[in-house]
Amino acid sequence: MGVKGFVEGGIASIVAGCTTHPLDLIKVRMQLQGEPLRAPVPATNPALQPALAFNSARAAALPVAAQARPGPISVGVGIVRAEGAAALFSGVSATMLRQTLYSTTRMGLYDVLKQKWTDQESNTMPLGRKIAAGLVAGGVGAAVGNPADVAMVRMQADGRLPAAQRRNYRSVADAITSMARQEGVASLWRGSSLTVNRAMIVTASQLATYDQVKEAILQKGLMADGLGTHVTASFSAGFVAAVASNPVDVIKTRVMNMKVEPGKAPPYDGALDCALKTVRAEGPMALYKGFIPTISRQGPFTVVLFVTLEQVRKVLKDF
Repeated sequence: MGVKGFVEGGIASIVAGCTTHPLDLIKVRMQLQGEPLRAPVPATNPALQPALAFNSARAAALPVAAQARPGPISVGVGIVRAEGAAALFSGVSATMLRQTLYSTTRMGLYDVLKQKWTDQESNTMPLGRKIAAGLVAGGVGAAVGNPADVAMVRMQADGRLPAAQRRNYRSVADAITSMARQEGVASLWRGSSLTVNRAMIVTASQLATYDQVKEAILQKGLMADGLGTHVTASFSAGFVAAVASNPVDVIKTRVMNMKVEPGKAPPYDGALDCALKTVRAEGPMALYKGFIPTISRQGPFTVVLFVTLEQVRKVLKDF
């Protein structure tokens, strides 16, 4: 029964991750807005004009609060114009590996803990236990999947850099081997504390909210156990997860994406340093950068995840 939960969760997570990958890429690009590049981009280069709309040398010289921040649609259009439509799927191989490692582990482990911690007499699981199960499952899953997470962030962010500074990873395997060779194996777990914290928050809020809302709908007889119930519970779970996790996600993205040059101090000394520098330079609301694409991605991702999961469970119920 336990292995089955891992398989079901893994299939649903991979489908959801690939489906919503472009929204995740836009979110990452928006979270990096306001963060200075390592070298100024020439404003006179016509080939880079589309990208300069949201990342120009002149904008970098202005106070951060005065800079106009484009929305997710503008960022998406800018990516397509500057890098081509295929750029919206940059890093999708890393997404697939991440979902295979991280989400398969967290979904399966949550299912195992749910079975163990459910009250056998009432066949119910208190909200507190659901949250605890989500925290444990998310933390373990994140530790397992961190290398793929670092690779995914870097591959998604690469297009915003000047051509000379891009890493140009060919695939997630190339990204992981290059990082290990050039920066050491420890670099594969860069930002792991943030990844674990975010995953614990996301998993606890997402899975616990889904189960809690679904149970409430069914107990009150508002809807039958079908697509309507699954979609409603999924959107609720996605919204709660996005609100709870966005600040940690912003810091995680920046720490993972930072370029550490030999002989030079890293841009950030750690998560706390990154958070302080971000808030000082860009204000507290910078921690909610990318929130619109986060909720735009988290909503569809959660819906696809749980709707797919429910269907996979039906298909595999006899196994």
